[in-house]
Amino acid sequence: MKIKKAILTGGGRATRLYPVTTTTNKHLLPLANKPMIFHAIDKVVEAGVKEIFINVNPGEESLQRAIGDGGHWSIQITFFEQTGGPQGIAHVVNEAKKFIGDDSFLFYLSDNIFLGSLIPFFHKFEKEKFDCMLALSHVDDSRFFGVPVFEKDGTLIDVLEKPAYPPNDFAVTGIYLYKSKVFFDAFERIKKSPRGEYEISSIHSLFLKEGKKVGYEEITGWWKDTGKIEDLIIANQLLLDQLDTNKFLIHNVMDSSVVIEGNVHIGIGSQIKKDVILHGPVIIAENCVLESCTIGPYVTVGSGTEIVGATIKNSIILENAEICVPICISDSLLGKKIKLIKKPKGKFQGQRMVIGDNTIVEM
Repeated sequence: MKIKKAILTGGGRATRLYPVTTTTNKHLLPLANKPMIFHAIDKVVEAGVKEIFINVNPGEESLQRAIGDGGHWSIQITFFEQTGGPQGIAHVVNEAKKFIGDDSFLFYLSDNIFLGSLIPFFHKFEKEKFDCMLALSHVDDSRFFGVPVFEKDGTLIDVLEKPAYPPNDFAVTGIYLYKSKVFFDAFERIKKSPRGEYEISSIHSLFLKEGKKVGYEEITGWWKDTGKIEDLIIANQLLLDQLDTNKFLIHNVMDSSVVIEGNVHIGIGSQIKKDVILHGPVIIAENCVLESCTIGPYVTVGSGTEIVGATIKNSIILENAEICVPICISDSLLGKKIKLIKKPKGKFQGQRMVIGDNTIVEM
């Protein structure tokens, strides 16, 4: 049976990305100037999925407004709330039980970004009639992930959740395939972990102990779990690098002094004034104003942003920012409507700042 249904994550608080995620759902943060969750939807649709179910935080509507009902992708998208507060990602899957029914399905953590296609993953699951299939990737430190345990012959025998002493450098990524009855039967028999959550690794361990057919496939190319600021910056770089050159378009007339090197996209209505240098890959969204600045490489600029006098590289700038001061910015995530501006003449020479919780400023 072809897999036509998928569950995607859209909830959570993303505290490691504060303060930006206090006002913006993590899954809507832009990577290559496209909301993060759109990359996940694109991958799922490419593999043939026709129905997607996305969990959201109670009372939140930002994802629904941004994504819509799926018409943009010619599929159907349904949103559902995770009742009873955060109880682990296995609980998220169980909350979608009424939508999944008896169909095999994909579960995809939408903050996972990877290069490649899900189609071979789907084919292997179907051809070998697995009950479950996991996607694995090598990581620098597997203590922060689910970690597979293998026999010497490569047979998968267990999955450990965030072990203090990992047996290898593999991580179980946030891409899973399941037969529905096998998953939902197992969920009824697992207990919450010491941290009070229904762990997805507990499901996989139970499968293996009971002799269910669990397959795995190593992700080739690259994979990134965007849990931290530095992960977002790297994912943005990787996605910009793999964009087709036909995605980089220049929609306006620029000042003759502007210098462009490499792949650069400039959105409709943006004004690129005098003494601007753009080192691609760079994406400038719609209705921006740039003057006397150097941007790139690896910078995405949200719509309505004004930049004057700054040098910026390896950074993500959300919409309606104002950066009008001679400053060098690198490896940064700047939120919506932020202002970096000159102080009025005659004021004390210290810096004036309004900084939210958990902000980091390197001066």
